[in-house]
Amino acid sequence: MTYSVRCKRLQGACSETGYTLIELMIAVAVLMIVSASVFNGVQQLTQVSATVHNRSEMHAGVRNATELLQQEIGQAGRIALPQAVWLMAPVVGDPTGVAVQPVAVNDVTGLFVGEQVLVDAGLSQETVEITAIAGLIISGVFVNDHLVNTPVDVQGGFTSGVVPTAASGTVNGSTDTVLKIFGDINSDGNMVYVEYTCDALVTNNLYRNSMPFTAGVKNPPTVAQVLLNNVQPNPDGAACFIYQQVSVSGTTYVTDVAVTLTVQTERRDPVTGLFQMETKALLNVSPRNVFQVWQMASLNINSRLQPMPASVTALLP
Repeated sequence: MTYSVRCKRLQGACSETGYTLIELMIAVAVLMIVSASVFNGVQQLTQVSATVHNRSEMHAGVRNATELLQQEIGQAGRIALPQAVWLMAPVVGDPTGVAVQPVAVNDVTGLFVGEQVLVDAGLSQETVEITAIAGLIISGVFVNDHLVNTPVDVQGGFTSGVVPTAASGTVNGSTDTVLKIFGDINSDGNMVYVEYTCDALVTNNLYRNSMPFTAGVKNPPTVAQVLLNNVQPNPDGAACFIYQQVSVSGTTYVTDVAVTLTVQTERRDPVTGLFQMETKALLNVSPRNVFQVWQMASLNINSRLQPMPASVTALLP
């Protein structure tokens, strides 16, 4: 019996049937609805991811900038020498404390006129103010006798490690938008001068301009010195930098610095179409070295108070 005959005898049990056009259209419509829901969810997740990435970039930038500011303000005023220094010749002291004597040292890097250096150790130890430097010759008033190879060191800190504002009488001092600090900022023995410039109106950048404290010439900040971009004016016109200043015997010390930065995202939010903004504030950032010498000055201990080097004064304008 052939296949076709068997199918006829079974009264159509082997007949082939399919979906009608209406059924097919309904199935396609359901599939399109499900697919649209899936694609809409994927699109929303993509937008959320873009929003989070946008904000994360902004948060990371302002966090890195404020952490560096906090660290370097804390280091401001630290004094150090990049190498060991010692006398290359003996010194016969003047007990009257009048005669200025020149003496050779092995290295003058990091030394400057007006600096208070600690000479020798034990009973012969004394603090000598450098009155002149010529080559490897330093001059000062030595009261005690010292042998060749006597160590020369520095201690204390700079009274103006955070440069006071013009309101304190400092010419070309720090301002609401420019923070000026100097000292062994990087804790490597090399003293530097650093300026932070908060330009929220023109370039919308926060600049960090660093140079050796003996640079002599200060170059203006460039793109290479941009620490943070997309900087905006602070709410209520608040200053980027605010200083707490105290005075002892006519010398002004900056004992606290407040930093306020407002930034916006680099791109618009894909959901709202607006730039997202954040304001970050650091309150009472203390330059510990300046704070320490302020306490010494308050106790009338003046042998560790280091003045601003003339080379730094030349970099302030």
